[in-house]
Amino acid sequence: MVRTNTYLAPVALVLLAGSIVMLFFVILSAVNTTSPLGNTYFLSADTSDITGARRVTQWAYFYICGEGNSDCSRAWPAPPLGWAWSRTPFNAPAVLVGSYGGATTSFYYYYMWRFGWVFYLIALVFSVIAFFAGFVACCGRLGSAIAGLASFVALFFLTIAVSLMTAVFVRMRDAFLASGRNAEIGRYAFGFSWGSWTALFLATILFCVGIRRDGSSRGNSRRWGRQRSVRSHRSYDLGGTRRVKDDYA
Repeated sequence: MVRTNTYLAPVALVLLAGSIVMLFFVILSAVNTTSPLGNTYFLSADTSDITGARRVTQWAYFYICGEGNSDCSRAWPAPPLGWAWSRTPFNAPAVLVGSYGGATTSFYYYYMWRFGWVFYLIALVFSVIAFFAGFVACCGRLGSAIAGLASFVALFFLTIAVSLMTAVFVRMRDAFLASGRNAEIGRYAFGFSWGSWTALFLATILFCVGIRRDGSSRGNSRRWGRQRSVRSHRSYDLGGTRRVKDDYA
């Protein structure tokens, strides 16, 4: 009998690989201006007339850039969103400005993005662990269990990361629009983020199905084996009883 994992695990590995690649596109956004990294950003907004800001600002994972992901700041882990402008700036949407990040960012946007930023990296680490464990999943239930656990943990953190990212930058866009400025969310960054989540979600399901299928098939074989043995004993007993009756007759 063909093991279920022989075809479920490779499909899950392909999905995991796609999820990891899309995560790398998000994390490495604005590293250079070639596609897709040059087109990947979370938000692009008109920041002209804001003190110390570019005419157009685009927020990427490590960078705060100008239009087309050019004229970027130096790479910085979890850069405060308000670093797009100067301290206590004029003409910036009031809801975005506060005492955090060097008097550039409000409490909500400072911490929401920092947590989201970290959860992206944690999700990437566990996704890579799940990917390598997925090769063992091709051999049996134990490998599927390990890969499934790692991918579930990665899915948990990626769910938080993508949810925080969506909440932060959609609200930022709305704040810019409310102040009469043009703003749009980055289709590439949002597409890669949610696409990565979807692929990871499907891979996790496939690993879990691989565990249950193998277990249920073994259980069925055992049940069938017991039924055959019981039937054979019954037929033997009935045959023996008939022979005894014939002898006495």
